[in-house]
Amino acid sequence: MDRRKSLKLLATGAFAAPVVIDGCTPKDKKTEPVAAEPTFNLDRNPDELKYERSLLAQDKFFTAEEMATITILGDIIIPKDAVSGSASDAKVPDFIEFIVKDMPKHQLPLRGGLRWLDMQCLTRFEKAFKNCSQQQQIEMVDMIAYPKKAKPEMSQGVEFFKLMRNLTATGFYTSEIGVKDIGYAGNTPTQWNGVPDEVLKQYNQSYTEKELKECVSFDKK
Repeated sequence: MDRRKSLKLLATGAFAAPVVIDGCTPKDKKTEPVAAEPTFNLDRNPDELKYERSLLAQDKFFTAEEMATITILGDIIIPKDAVSGSASDAKVPDFIEFIVKDMPKHQLPLRGGLRWLDMQCLTRFEKAFKNCSQQQQIEMVDMIAYPKKAKPEMSQGVEFFKLMRNLTATGFYTSEIGVKDIGYAGNTPTQWNGVPDEVLKQYNQSYTEKELKECVSFDKK
């Protein structure tokens, strides 16, 4: 299931269409204590910080069982390899939890898809997806991971997995681990050594002592 190379192309792709599945109303959950106020390492717009803190302060959307399934699926989509860590190492499950709060349209497709997946596994293996063996999990994923090969009755699962794959790729390749996996170095500082001597001579120009001292700081080689 090594799809890391192709997933790099999906990191900025559009999310899949919603999955409409019956019987996916969330169960009542006990209120969890509010986590400590999050910290951010990058300079952010004050309004962005306020909005993101409000999302992070909300109760968890996914149950512990749902998060366990999301974690397994993410690591099947992007497993750990010799280059970098897995989706869960990059905290992709936390990213997906954040996204469903930021973009509520994904809540029903994901929760419904997770329920659909468990129902399929219960029918085939008499276990929920997270309790299946690795071989059974891969067998189930193979039924929905390839749209052109999937059977018509798997269409709901295909749409769910498409959304999971896009979210996983987006979360992974926008994380520190994913950026290193791509090999993106970003903007790096450079040293400007002033206008080259040959150009200055061509135009009969030269730096003054004041310019050399205050404006152009470089070591000529």
